[in-house]
Amino acid sequence: MKTNRTRPAGLLAGLLAMAALPAAAQNLTIGIGGSPTSLDPHFYNASPNISLTMHLFDRLVEQDAQARIQPALAESWRAISDTTWEFKLRPAVKWHDGRDFTADDVVFTISRAPNVPNSPGGFGGFVRAITRTEVVDPLTLRFHTAAPHPLLPTELASIQIISRHVGEGASTEDYNAGRAAIGTGPYRIGSYRPGDRTEFTRNPDYWRGQEPWARVSYRFIANDAARTAGLLAGDLDVIDQVPSSDIGRLRQNQRISISEIQGLRLIYLMTDFSRTDGPPVHVSDHEGRPLPRNPMLDPRVRRALSIAIDREALAERVMEGTARPTGQWLPPGSFSYNPAVVAPRPDPEGARRMLAEAGFPQGFRVTLHSPNDRYPNDARTAQAVAQMWTRIGVRTQVETLPWSAYAARTARQEHNARLAGWGSVTGEASYMLVNIFGTFNREKRTGASNNSRYSNPELDALTARATATLDDAARERLLQEAVAMVDRETAMIPLFQLVNFWATRRGITYEPRMDERTVAMGARPVN
Repeated sequence: MKTNRTRPAGLLAGLLAMAALPAAAQNLTIGIGGSPTSLDPHFYNASPNISLTMHLFDRLVEQDAQARIQPALAESWRAISDTTWEFKLRPAVKWHDGRDFTADDVVFTISRAPNVPNSPGGFGGFVRAITRTEVVDPLTLRFHTAAPHPLLPTELASIQIISRHVGEGASTEDYNAGRAAIGTGPYRIGSYRPGDRTEFTRNPDYWRGQEPWARVSYRFIANDAARTAGLLAGDLDVIDQVPSSDIGRLRQNQRISISEIQGLRLIYLMTDFSRTDGPPVHVSDHEGRPLPRNPMLDPRVRRALSIAIDREALAERVMEGTARPTGQWLPPGSFSYNPAVVAPRPDPEGARRMLAEAGFPQGFRVTLHSPNDRYPNDARTAQAVAQMWTRIGVRTQVETLPWSAYAARTARQEHNARLAGWGSVTGEASYMLVNIFGTFNREKRTGASNNSRYSNPELDALTARATATLDDAARERLLQEAVAMVDRETAMIPLFQLVNFWATRRGITYEPRMDERTVAMGARPVN
């Protein structure tokens, strides 16, 4: 098993770059398009939350901009048996309050991460394989699993480490108030104003060395035009989710730089599987009468809705070339990408025939729900899909909500059809298989974000078999088989994969990330 170690040369380069900074370059202002909902690093497995808390908290293992795992609080790791991983922790790491980081903090984190009350989508899937965490000494840990689990280091890259001495007994509100927001990360909390901004100050004792920015103002700006205007006016230094309509003119502006990368996020549609008896919500016949059964439970209906969609039109007209049509959740070239699963061609006539075969020759009415401030062009995408569905006889009304309200309603299964996004930060298929398609089970820690309550025992068994397979080639074949099974069932309706864009003012660069996370640590002054 390969052992990973850090390179001191990178740290030296960072310190030299910081020393060369002019005084005026010490502050950074970032404008983000996605709304974080908490400073609790285990409250919600959503990219805006993770991006925010990455400034405060580190992980044992982290992923770089290309989603490759790297050492962080763990200096190295190795499998010492088929069911035991040993991690060596970095010495002399301090919490923001000056206390020492030790293995006991990791034990506490692993126990808390999957058990945060009222979480709309938690982190249990990342630690589901761990049956016991053993402290060998203050800087050595062993994770025991019931079966071989080769993905454990990759999965732990999504678990931010918190301290026992601060976190024990602390609630999500204690984190939001700043009382418990004590990490080992590159920044300390200054203030947190939900729905507005978070202020960070540089951690002078960070184990990697100081970051170049003394203060970071991390601002939520939902309006696309306002983010662009703030950048052009000099009020913002970095913006993410660059509006597709602005990319062309920003590229021509010599005071602005654009960085981009193929992302890992899929934008897709999900239907409700939670209601098997009684009338479904937000679905009716054309006269507004409730239907006796949920049409979304019929795979023919789901397939009809899928082939009614012109994904090329969505990518080119709605997304203006900033997305790529797809039939699965990983981009080509990724581990476990299945080349046999392609984006469905639009076939409105075939969709009408499928609806008739399913017992809905006249179609029905449905409400499609979508956030309006979370993903690029999310509400516009929902409106375009609604028009395509209406053309096949499924008269579709769109209801959009701000992300905070939308996420809460989704967690309560209040939507029958909804637009969603999922970024496979592990760079392989099991992340979505476990968390979105895995049967919801708190004890087994599967389906943590399965808010539609899809369940397929055959798929669950295949996923479990794949994630316990040590041989990479064999594991990839099993995961590709699972991708094909999701496609056959139309367990979801994939639309497109996003290309991630950031824009910065002159004098600052930003390293684009496949996981779309926007962090001050990716911004650097130009010497």
